[in-house]
Amino acid sequence: MEKLILIKVGGKIVEEEETLRQLLNDFAAIEGYKVLVHGGGRSATKLAAQLGIESKMVNGRRITDAETLKVVTMVYGGLVNKNIVAGLQALGVNALGLTGADMNLMRSDKRPVAEVDYGFVGDVKEVNADLLASLIHQGIVPVLAPLTHDKQGHMLNTNADTIAGEAAKALAKHFEVTLVFCFEKKGVLRDEKDDESVIPEIDRIAFREYVEQGIIQGGMIPKLENAYQAIDAGVKQVIITQASEIHQGKGTRVF
Repeated sequence: MEKLILIKVGGKIVEEEETLRQLLNDFAAIEGYKVLVHGGGRSATKLAAQLGIESKMVNGRRITDAETLKVVTMVYGGLVNKNIVAGLQALGVNALGLTGADMNLMRSDKRPVAEVDYGFVGDVKEVNADLLASLIHQGIVPVLAPLTHDKQGHMLNTNADTIAGEAAKALAKHFEVTLVFCFEKKGVLRDEKDDESVIPEIDRIAFREYVEQGIIQGGMIPKLENAYQAIDAGVKQVIITQASEIHQGKGTRVF
């Protein structure tokens, strides 16, 4: 089966000129089939403030009311996405920027109201992997924005980690997929105070042991649980690393 690498980068990387330039150069240097998924939260917060719209967050997730939805659609689907696409084209990468609404790529349901009403936030229900795979086979490099739609005419704000995970799972039918999550550390750390204490490999048994010992804790637990869900759905491996290391294959390999 042909290999594909799907890389998810946070907004912080793609929103600053210098880190964006490095990311685009590193991403362009990766050979073979590839997909990029990006965030853009800080740009959305900044533009919302300039427009006099208050950003409300609960547990690190954005409450998306009707006005905020307009802002995230503009920023994620427009400003951030097209900056990346233009930058990749300049490096000879035939990139195509897409939201979930384009070609009905990702359909979501609006998240039901429980303790928190997240507003226009989507939970992914369906990914058109055949169409995505056919684009990739034509040598096109998809750049996915963290937006989906409900097929009733509404855009929905959708977490970029979720977009990456769902796209990777769906593409696993067509490719041997490596899913790469980039964040601010070099990988999963044995000691959070020591940035060099990267754990090179984690299997399920080691994961459970690290959690019991308190080595892996906090927000890293759901990140790794998501990684194993992707592997259960056919993704070959998940790498957790820093954006600056993507072309070197460094970081923590989860399998």
